[in-house]
Amino acid sequence: MHQARIRRYLKHGMLPQLSVFEAVARHGSFTRAAEELYMAQPTVSIQIRKLTDTIGLPLHEQIGKRVHLTEAGRALYGACQDLFQRIVQAEDTLSDLRGLKSGRLRLAVTTTGIHFVPRLLARFSENHPGVEISLQIHRREALIERLARNEDDLSIFANPPEGADYITQRLLPNPMVAFARADHPLAREKRIAFARFAGEPYIMREPGSGTRLVAEQIFTAHGLSPRTRMELSTNECVKEAILAGLGVSILSRHTLGLETEPPGLAVLDVEGFPVERHWHFVYPVGKQLSVVAQAFMEFTRNAAGTLAAGSQNQL
Repeated sequence: MHQARIRRYLKHGMLPQLSVFEAVARHGSFTRAAEELYMAQPTVSIQIRKLTDTIGLPLHEQIGKRVHLTEAGRALYGACQDLFQRIVQAEDTLSDLRGLKSGRLRLAVTTTGIHFVPRLLARFSENHPGVEISLQIHRREALIERLARNEDDLSIFANPPEGADYITQRLLPNPMVAFARADHPLAREKRIAFARFAGEPYIMREPGSGTRLVAEQIFTAHGLSPRTRMELSTNECVKEAILAGLGVSILSRHTLGLETEPPGLAVLDVEGFPVERHWHFVYPVGKQLSVVAQAFMEFTRNAAGTLAAGSQNQL
């Protein structure tokens, strides 16, 4: 709607012409304007003539050596001052974004990352307190839907979606381990055969969960099926079920926090574990990552490993 009203101003490279006009109006002189802009005076005159043709009204009158603005010229000069001030304000904002003094980061992560991603964001926020941060935590399927709708700047997946529509970049290791209650008989044993672990009642995540996908892949690789006792919709529920003595499960080591040994739980010494997986940054193909998003990716690559090292070193 607005473009229809200013179409004439969009045809002839108006910004340089306005810059010349503003200098002429401020100095009241073509010569001084030319000196300020490092232009030849004939070039200044040509720019003003083109601008006058575009406006369709005379912008100045010259009496003696002094240039005086017409009514149309005064109106345009006021508009120039407003326009240039807005451009300066925009450049100040852009400079803040380039320097990460301001801006916004919209991040989405699967439920498995709830314990380590907030720590990353806290560190990032300490370095860039002017950046506004939004964190969304969802199950894998919901995160894929958000990704398709381009609702976030970046997504972090434990099991990224496949396909040519997404760009996936590896972030840091995401070890999958076997958990049981601390007083479970297997907790005292070493080098437990996977077949023996598979004989225990199993606490399974719900269909569509990334954790479930990995667990099913592990069981399939061993030619076995889990003895599923129940299906639960969150990792916290799985944890509580394990603590209640209802069975064992395979979860990300980061799921239950970064402590060396989660209270009441034991990481079982099952052969072939930990199964090494990775966290990934994911965003749609064609997405133009903001300066803040790029900075967070770089920061995360440098800082994420040290945040999770306490738990990984024990595996």
